[in-house]
Amino acid sequence: MPRIKTPDWVKDAVFYQIFPDRFAKSSRALKPNNLEPWDTPPTPQGYKGGDLYGVLERLDHIQELGATAIYFTPIFQSASNHRYHTHDYYQVDPLLGGNPAFHALRDELQRRGMKLVLDGVFNHASRGIYYFNDILENGSKSAWLDWFIVEDWPLAPYDGGKPANYAAWAGNRALPKWNTDNPQVRDYLMRVAEHWLREGIDGWRLDVPFCITSPGFWNEFRSRVKAINPEAYIVGEVWWDSTNYLLGDQFDAVMNYLFTEPVIQFVGQEHLVFELAVSGMSYDPYPAISGQHFAVNIEKQLYRYDWEVARAQLNLLDSHDTPRLVTMCGGDRDSLKLATVLLMTFPGAPSVYYGDEIALPGGHDPDCRRTIPWDRRETWDMDMLATTKQLIALRHAHPALRHGEYRRLAAGDTTYAFARRLADETLVIALNVGATAHKLELDVSGLLADGQALKPLYGQARAAAEGGRLTLNLPSREAVVLGV
Repeated sequence: MPRIKTPDWVKDAVFYQIFPDRFAKSSRALKPNNLEPWDTPPTPQGYKGGDLYGVLERLDHIQELGATAIYFTPIFQSASNHRYHTHDYYQVDPLLGGNPAFHALRDELQRRGMKLVLDGVFNHASRGIYYFNDILENGSKSAWLDWFIVEDWPLAPYDGGKPANYAAWAGNRALPKWNTDNPQVRDYLMRVAEHWLREGIDGWRLDVPFCITSPGFWNEFRSRVKAINPEAYIVGEVWWDSTNYLLGDQFDAVMNYLFTEPVIQFVGQEHLVFELAVSGMSYDPYPAISGQHFAVNIEKQLYRYDWEVARAQLNLLDSHDTPRLVTMCGGDRDSLKLATVLLMTFPGAPSVYYGDEIALPGGHDPDCRRTIPWDRRETWDMDMLATTKQLIALRHAHPALRHGEYRRLAAGDTTYAFARRLADETLVIALNVGATAHKLELDVSGLLADGQALKPLYGQARAAAEGGRLTLNLPSREAVVLGV
């Protein structure tokens, strides 16, 4: 087994996830006439017109928030607003500003010292990609016949009343599956990954990588990616136990929904909305759980993998695939704040989904992909914005929150406390998710010197260690981070 090594920069990073059609738009990019109004609810097929120049023009917002890396959902040419239906892997979608917009954004990110991770959709393409379109035009005579998995004739790419007769992701005939057992297809996809690394990206987020089962595919992918940039980040979209991918020979990390699920269950409590929390997705943040239950679940995911992997996991509260946490918790802002405390103090690389910093609401897809109302800042939750900035700054200021060991200190019905320690720096994080105040008695022996006073870095509680114990009085629905 290879020695596990993950990119060093990821452990210090704070990611900001952007769905580019909905973040911001600029007059510099092509704007067709038939766009949906920016402030109207999103629809499955409609375009809002967000673009990469819009991101470039809002980089101050992202950087002032404290984010140091951007993860984009797909940006390549596609006939869908989410762009998981790839038409051309070498062309940035013209609605996003095309390749010139990418280059302008890349250059400015590099100037600012920020990282860029793209979404790699390598399991499937679209009906409109050249190679599959040739099969639709020429049938069994197509030169590209064995690049996909044709099961019978005739093909029915659009008529839902007939069998598609070709393999497609989740049976969606809009997404024909690549034949990754074909060495030519395999090499084609690898070359796409290599190309964008040479273009200056810092890593790949891999869409549904578990759907590619061709032996050795992801091992080769890692070898070829790391040959170009040993510090490139490879993070897979795997919602469950990912041990087989995280042994040092495939991915560096996964989108850590095993973190997301218990965090929402713990902070949400009675605020959880059943219809949003139980959605048929591959995570299940319902019902509410106690601090004791949370401790078991959160530590199970933490200790499941090597510490090198744990510190590189992409921790998140929500994403383009899930309802937003604040909406899942019935609009309760305290739930979002409590969850953000955990996100910014727990081992792993935190990822903020665009708009969460202003408590942007959103239910099931496509509602979770709303636009940011840049021209209606009176709708922003400015307290949440300040809180997010404060917690991100706290993470940047204290190496123990990024690299320090983790130690549980307490777990009650509605309380949870832990410490992060690195060298001579120790921070204590405590949460009370309940409706009444609680007094916590924490065992800090071996962590804090007797009589050592701790000041609040976040929240209001003050405390001093005496006889190896630390006493905290926590108000309801509050969290505190203490340090020297």
